[in-house]
Amino acid sequence: MDYSNYNDYELLDFIYEGNEEANNIILEKYDPLIGSIANKMLKYCHNNGLDYNDLRQEGYIGLNYAIIHFREEKNVVFYTYVKKCIERKIISTIIGSTRLKHKALNDSFSFDTDDKILDRWFKSESSNPSKIVENAELAEEIIKKVRKKLTSMEEQVFELMLSDFNYKEIADILDKDSKAIDNAIQRIRVKVKDVMNDCINR
Repeated sequence: MDYSNYNDYELLDFIYEGNEEANNIILEKYDPLIGSIANKMLKYCHNNGLDYNDLRQEGYIGLNYAIIHFREEKNVVFYTYVKKCIERKIISTIIGSTRLKHKALNDSFSFDTDDKILDRWFKSESSNPSKIVENAELAEEIIKKVRKKLTSMEEQVFELMLSDFNYKEIADILDKDSKAIDNAIQRIRVKVKDVMNDCINR
């Protein structure tokens, strides 16, 4: 049977029935998208050991995730869902390989009083809250609690902040305008402040 004339949704039905040829057609169809996203993200892989092929491989993992989980989604266009899954997987891989957690904590600011810590973070050029405190254990606790309060987009922005990406890089990676990133960071800072106050004043 020639599956090349079927649309994505028809191909998905065949895939869910275990049809390997339909699966291969979907993989081939979205290969250029994976390549495009991998090529765009490659410039953020400086000194982290990742190359173009690594990003493509992660992109395929994201595509396979989209194929498996798409039927659970409601009112979502398949292409949009695929693009999101590929981007999230590649971004997650870059974040994981880029973050120098121990270096960030070792380079942290000293831990004095609560007001000074908060003021220092809000006034600092650094967007990385793990650099605020000298106590690595407390910094990790703050970050863990903040993550639980974030929306999906805020979480992506926060993880990129922790990996020391700047506003412009975050906007480019997430394909958002700078205003949207700035708004997300402001919301994140409010949540970080609340968590820090709770941790410091307990």
